Amino acid sequence: MEIRRTRYNEPAAVRLNDLVQREYVERYGDGDATPMAADNFDPPNGLYLVAYDADEQPVASGGWRAQDASPGGHEDGDAEIKRMFVVKEARGRGLARAILAELEASAAAAGRTRMVLETGSRQPEAIALYESCGYVPVKKFGYYRDQELSMCLGKSLADPQA
Repeated sequence: MEIRRTRYNEPAAVRLNDLVQREYVERYGDGDATPMAADNFDPPNGLYLVAYDADEQPVASGGWRAQDASPGGHEDGDAEIKRMFVVKEARGRGLARAILAELEASAAAAGRTRMVLETGSRQPEAIALYESCGYVPVKKFGYYRDQELSMCLGKSLADPQA
């Protein structure tokens, strides 16, 4: 497996985004309507990654974008994780964990102080991954903050042992 930096609007990233949107429809009845643009993930204010298998097929993705204090619930120094996804055939190989570690390291290097994410209660695999990596519940933020199924998790980037 090889993890590569890319833009959110590159073909491999778009393909994986289409697949994760289908999974959201299966689990929640609709795709994720959170507003996003490709430049949200451009360094130094973000990063987008795609993992490729040995056959050069894109199999996983994830990104972070800088967020600061807003009425939507973010705090100064936040790095918000978006579009963490692994195709069904590649799950269980540690791809999400590897992408997450690289996202955390790059956000910390960019001066972000907290990694946050919004997920849903119908994604127990994602919740288990984040909790096993030290994420804890935080004040709800973002587009779905008022939805019952929404869950927001966060982790300090200031303490490398966290």
